[in-house]
Amino acid sequence: MHRQDLEAARARAAAAYNAAADLFDHPANTFWDRFGQATIDRLNLRPGQTVLDVCCGSGASALPAAAAVGAKGRVIGVDLAENLLELARTKARQRGLAQAEFQMGDMMSLAFPAEVFDAVVCVFGIFFAPDMPGAVKELWRRVRPGGKLALTTWGPNFFEPANSVFWKAIRIEAPELHKSFNPWDRISDPASLAAMLREGGIETYQIAEEAGIHPIASPEDWWITLLGSGYRGTIDQLDAESLARVREANLRFIAESRLNGIEANVIYVVAEKPAR
Repeated sequence: MHRQDLEAARARAAAAYNAAADLFDHPANTFWDRFGQATIDRLNLRPGQTVLDVCCGSGASALPAAAAVGAKGRVIGVDLAENLLELARTKARQRGLAQAEFQMGDMMSLAFPAEVFDAVVCVFGIFFAPDMPGAVKELWRRVRPGGKLALTTWGPNFFEPANSVFWKAIRIEAPELHKSFNPWDRISDPASLAAMLREGGIETYQIAEEAGIHPIASPEDWWITLLGSGYRGTIDQLDAESLARVREANLRFIAESRLNGIEANVIYVVAEKPAR
């Protein structure tokens, strides 16, 4: 991908998630914290360790990491969306986690030396890189010998059956905005994920699949989930009339089907760098 295309992709991602920040931490969107905490739990962090969290969002994994490493540890969260970083900073202050700091940055141009972190984390972010193996190499390079890399990505059937209803409505109203696949579809099964890891230079790793359901308490909760996530980048490009029809189609589906949950399957990766 050319540099100009990369910059455009970064700008789109930043715009989508800056906009989504207004509902990112809404109670309807508990999956961010749920899977962020579960990722950190797999690392068995110890007090005093240092952690880099890339694509940190509003701190769903960075803040649990900061609690785990304690006041003598250090956690640096990096994200493209300044509005999400500000949410993370606010929560860190509220929780007394002065060891957590947050800064704007991109996973392909990290301003950190090699082999300095006890753990590097990327939850629901690696698939945004057009060159995923290249991004893995960048993250792996920052892990010290004996340290760990944790990646979490979406498994199959992301947010189904409601996801398909959303994209069908988009195809009807604004076909130019319709996406035939999501970026995480490239690594939504263990085999493709393992191939990506090997291409990124990681030979030994643990992959664990976890099936899950994210509860949908009401039709409005599903719409809030759409607005508080990456879908926001598509929704904000609709004109007012199209937006109203897409919203109505989604609310009607949830109500008529009496849907009370959507698939939220994830895949965890933990890789430990050999000690010297």
